[in-house]
Amino acid sequence: MTLIPRRLALACMLCIAAASASATPRLQRVLETQTLRVCIWPEYYGITYRNPKTRLLSGLDIDISAEFGKELGVVVQYVDSDFQKLVERLANDECDVAMHSVGITPARRSQLQFTKPTMRSDVYAIVSRTSNAVRRWEDLDKPGRVIAVQAGTLMEPLMRQTLKHARLLAVQPPQTREQEVESGRADAFMTDFPYSRRMLALTDWARLVSAPEPFHLTDYAYALAPGDTSLLDRMNAFIDTIRQDGRLRQFARKHQLDAIIVTQ
Repeated sequence: MTLIPRRLALACMLCIAAASASATPRLQRVLETQTLRVCIWPEYYGITYRNPKTRLLSGLDIDISAEFGKELGVVVQYVDSDFQKLVERLANDECDVAMHSVGITPARRSQLQFTKPTMRSDVYAIVSRTSNAVRRWEDLDKPGRVIAVQAGTLMEPLMRQTLKHARLLAVQPPQTREQEVESGRADAFMTDFPYSRRMLALTDWARLVSAPEPFHLTDYAYALAPGDTSLLDRMNAFIDTIRQDGRLRQFARKHQLDAIIVTQ
């Protein structure tokens, strides 16, 4: 009889255990562990924002995830993430779902599953009030202009494809888009409706520049790893319910986001 070395046997046991865990439907795992692990981006004002003074979380997706946790009868555990780590966190099973209003793009859809959308946002530019370089949307794509985007956001591929004359600056953490504009290293940065609200509410130097007509409307939803759809199906049913009973609009109005809520 051939004896299996102890180290190999342990490795085999771990593989079997991992395979067994991955074979368990995600919704069942959430209910059995009594925990829903939710990835968030804590810099997303109005969505999943952590107040730097109180360290408390607030925003539309904080309210929705808390409500979903109540419906399931489980504890919601928040996992700090960002858009650059979105696919990695889900693929490595570090969270069950990313609930920081993820823009649905073809690249992301090829790697992830998405719930029904909750919001639909256009793209906006933030410039300094003291700058004369960008007064209108048409001033963005001109020679000599520097347009900043946060690396990993949907703005990066969009503006890389759109800009023909201006230079694109993809900002890597810990640097931020707003630092680049406020310092004068960039003429503008591109963002969405929720983050533009942050700039107007929390700074005295930012000015909003909007396109004269819709520029690039994007649906926002919650992202899950591909494969098992048990949690996805349950979340879609929940989204339908809070649309119908008014909770979605109530939460959106609380955070001044009702203008971009998808109501059907």
